[in-house]
Amino acid sequence: MTIYLNAMNVICALGSGNDAVRTALWRTDGPSGGETTDRYTPGTPLHLGTVREVVTAADLPADVAPARRSRNNALLHHTLAAIRPAVEAAIARVGPTRVAIVLGTSTSGIGDGEVAVRERQRTGQWPKAFHYGQQELGSPAQYLALALGVAGPAYTISTACSSSAKALGAAGRLLEQGMADVVIAGGVDTLCAFTIAGFRSLESVSAERCNPMSAHRNGINLGEGAALFLMSREAGPVRLAGWGETSDAHHMSAPDPKGFGARTAMAQALDRAGLQAADIDYLNLHGTATEQNDAMESRAVMDLLGPDVPVSSTKPQTGHALGAAGAVEAALMVLTLTGNPRGRLPAHWWDGTPDAALPALHVVDADESLGRPVRHVMSNSFAFGGSNCVLVLGEG
Repeated sequence: MTIYLNAMNVICALGSGNDAVRTALWRTDGPSGGETTDRYTPGTPLHLGTVREVVTAADLPADVAPARRSRNNALLHHTLAAIRPAVEAAIARVGPTRVAIVLGTSTSGIGDGEVAVRERQRTGQWPKAFHYGQQELGSPAQYLALALGVAGPAYTISTACSSSAKALGAAGRLLEQGMADVVIAGGVDTLCAFTIAGFRSLESVSAERCNPMSAHRNGINLGEGAALFLMSREAGPVRLAGWGETSDAHHMSAPDPKGFGARTAMAQALDRAGLQAADIDYLNLHGTATEQNDAMESRAVMDLLGPDVPVSSTKPQTGHALGAAGAVEAALMVLTLTGNPRGRLPAHWWDGTPDAALPALHVVDADESLGRPVRHVMSNSFAFGGSNCVLVLGEG
C-alpha cells in the first residue's frame, strides 16, 4: 500500500508558508533563520530559531474554549490555514469519522502557563484567560479535531525530539490498517523559558548559531515551528515511502554512543520503502551539534549509507523545534522533492572544520545540486531516552 502526502504547509524560523521557506532554504550567501535574543533568558542572549510572524493565543477564533487557547494552538491554526481548503474537501469526500489527526508536540501550552504564573506572582490571582488544559499535551490534537469537526482517532505523540516524525509514521499505520482514509499529521512546538532552562541545565545550548559536525560544535539552538500534512492513499506529489522506529534503552538523555538504535531505525525505513542505501539521494541529519549526537549519528550514517550520500543538518537555520522538528524537517524534504528540477540540496551551514574523530561524511555545500530531480530522501529524528524515528520520502 502506498501512502501519499497530498498537501503540506510549514511555518518555522525560515519563514511562514512553503514559498517563503523554500526561498530561504535555497539561499547561497549564508544561513537564514533565527535571531539572537534574551527574550526567554533575560541578560543572556541566545541564538534561537524563532518564528518571525507574531503569533498569540488571541489569533484563535473567539469560540475556541479557554482550555485550548494557547500560542501553540494559534501557530497550528496559522499553519492549517493554507491547506484548509484541501483538508475540508477531503473531509467532505470521506466523511468526518474517516479522518484522523496525529500530531507531535513537547511544549504544548507551557509558555502560556509561564505567563500565567508570573501574573499570579504579581497580583495574587490567576489571569482570567488561563486554563490548565492549555498545557496538556493532548491539546493540539483536540483543538484541530474540534476546529475541523472530525470524529476519527485524534491524539498527540510526545516523545521529545522524535514526536512529529513518529506522528507521520503513526499516520501511515492508520492508513495501512484502514482505520482512516485521511490523516492530518504533523507537529507543533513553541519556545518557552522552561524548555530552554532544561537544555541549559544539561550544558547543551550554544549561544551562537549551532555548528553541527564541526570540531568546534558546542550545543544546540532551540527553535519553534509547525508543519501539517494531508495524508491519504490517494496519489499525491510525495510518498511516505518508509519509516523506522527504535528505542536505545541506553540512557535517560544520552544516545547509545555506537548508534545501534539509530542505524537500525534507518535500516528499517529503507526496508519498508523497498530501497537500498544507494537509492537515497540526500539525508537530512538530526544534526543537533551536540558532542554525543553528532558522534553517534555520523557513525550510524557511515556504517549504513557510506561516505558518498549527501548529508546536511538544517538546524542551524530552523533551530531544534523539538516536538515539531521531525515534521518541520519532513516539510523541508517535501520542498526538496518537489518543484526542484535541478535537484538542489539543503546546505550544511557550519564553520567547515570537521571533527577528525568522526567519520568523514559528504556534507552539502551551498548551491550543491544533483543535476536532476531528487527521487528519495531520508530524515533522521533522535530523541531523549533513545527514541529514534527515521522517515524516507519519495517522489510521487
